[in-house]
Amino acid sequence: MSEAADLRVGIVGYGLAGSVFHAPLIAATPGMRVVAISTGAASRAERARRDFPDAVIYPAVEEMLAAAPGSLDLLVVAAPNGAHTSVGIAALETGLPVVIDKPFAPTVADAERVIAAAQRAGKPLSVFQNRRWDNDFLTLRKLIAEDMLGAVSRFESRFERFRPTVRADAWRESDAPELAGGLLFDLGAHLIDQALQLFGWPETVYAEVDRRRPGALVDDDTFVALRFPGGQVAHLWMSVIPRVFGPRMRVVGSRGVYEKFGLDPQEPQLAEGLRPGAPGYGVEPREAWGRLATEINGVTIEGQVETLTGRYEAYYAGMRDAIRDGAPVPVDPRESLDVIRVIEAARVSAQRGETVRPAR
Repeated sequence: MSEAADLRVGIVGYGLAGSVFHAPLIAATPGMRVVAISTGAASRAERARRDFPDAVIYPAVEEMLAAAPGSLDLLVVAAPNGAHTSVGIAALETGLPVVIDKPFAPTVADAERVIAAAQRAGKPLSVFQNRRWDNDFLTLRKLIAEDMLGAVSRFESRFERFRPTVRADAWRESDAPELAGGLLFDLGAHLIDQALQLFGWPETVYAEVDRRRPGALVDDDTFVALRFPGGQVAHLWMSVIPRVFGPRMRVVGSRGVYEKFGLDPQEPQLAEGLRPGAPGYGVEPREAWGRLATEINGVTIEGQVETLTGRYEAYYAGMRDAIRDGAPVPVDPRESLDVIRVIEAARVSAQRGETVRPAR
């Protein structure tokens, strides 16, 4: 595909999400180019110019949208959570397909408004749930598809960091409702999405949403339990408290168990400048592979299982195909709406101290 025929992509926001995830993955996707970036921070604008010297750098998203007709084919909203709804709707009304970083929106009502705007505009809308392409999750889905575990009964999944000090200047640490700060919206959006992908819509939700660090305004140590119609139970942890981390994933089936420690290497590799397609990208060393203990046809199998290579780049390849060829978007926004529904149910559960049935 010639450069002239590439989809022209604009990115709103150039913090962690924009500079580490979206921009590098778009640039590595055949048939896509980053041609515009909007950021109001001078230091981030300077970084954007260094990373993409041919792109137009806008100090305000309104300027980018005003110039969008005829100059952009896709807008990516990688700004803080509080901008997801307004910028997403404005871009759709401009006639652009849109990608919104997770979490989709601060509330179910906001997410529904964005979906309605996409339907009115007749344009593709998707949410960047990149952890569907994590190496451990891809490996687990393969093990389940091959019936290596039997009927899954318990899915334990966690994202843990050690960040004992509150960053007062970070919007994720703010308790302003429109910013959807805290771990339930941040890491929880990934963990819940993965559970729903595996087991469908939960019958019940139970949550403990706590603030442990001195000065914390939003949850920094959270647990969510989901029970599904098939009998499966998902136990999900997200925390910045522990110095020592538990297993990233532990899955128990009627015949086997899969356990995995450590995180997918793609995020640190992207932050260090490694790109999809480069030697070693997404590849995990053998010592980090998970372990499987199972029984197949009366034969006990126990040992390491090679982790599949993670592939975040598959998201934007799917988005390219959706825009060009009418293929399904890589993440249906209604699935991410369900994630927000479960998050809202978890907050209600934590406030009441009881199990709740999520509305849908």
